Amino acid sequence: MERKQEISKAVVQRLPRYYRNISELKAEGVQRISSRALAARMGLTASQIRQDFNCFGGFGQQGYGYNVEKLMEELGSILGLPAGRTAILIGAGNLGRALLNNFDFTASGFVLLCAFDANPDIVGRRFGGHEVRPIDTLYTFLDQYKPDVAVLALPRRLAPEMARDLVDHGICGLWNFTGEDLHLEGLGVPVENVHLSDSLMTLCHLIHMHTKK
Repeated sequence: MERKQEISKAVVQRLPRYYRNISELKAEGVQRISSRALAARMGLTASQIRQDFNCFGGFGQQGYGYNVEKLMEELGSILGLPAGRTAILIGAGNLGRALLNNFDFTASGFVLLCAFDANPDIVGRRFGGHEVRPIDTLYTFLDQYKPDVAVLALPRRLAPEMARDLVDHGICGLWNFTGEDLHLEGLGVPVENVHLSDSLMTLCHLIHMHTKK
């Protein structure tokens, strides 16, 4: 679907949520859904959903709604999910192992190839079916297999230098859990900085506002 305008970051950030909900509807056997029903499910307005989808040309038919299977395919294409991108994870500490064991990379459009760590007690083990390799083999691996994305779960102080080295070896994007704002480093590739504390503080604010009513 051809874009009609420059897409705002807010719309792009809602796309994965749309995709997740439409995927759940498909799994539930739902064949079509109206913007009103989808809005009620997601806590949005029907107008917001129509505006967001119109940024990509629109997907529904007036009086019919959205074909769930087709909408899932369209959203997946916009998100680049069919591309079969590959990823590696660096840092198999507590957070890294939690991602390896529990996060479904495949459902998000990525094949996780393996993880890397410097701890000899972790190297050689498998978590969630993923092998942990020694960190000193990282750049040889990058040059040979050319993964698209690196997931960073290593200590914060190591993140900037590691990020620059990864980009130099062809990494196209970084999913960053280190707490360091790597978008400030001028790396020249997309970076998604994940700050769990930001989400928790947002919840704190919402609770505070709710209790003031």
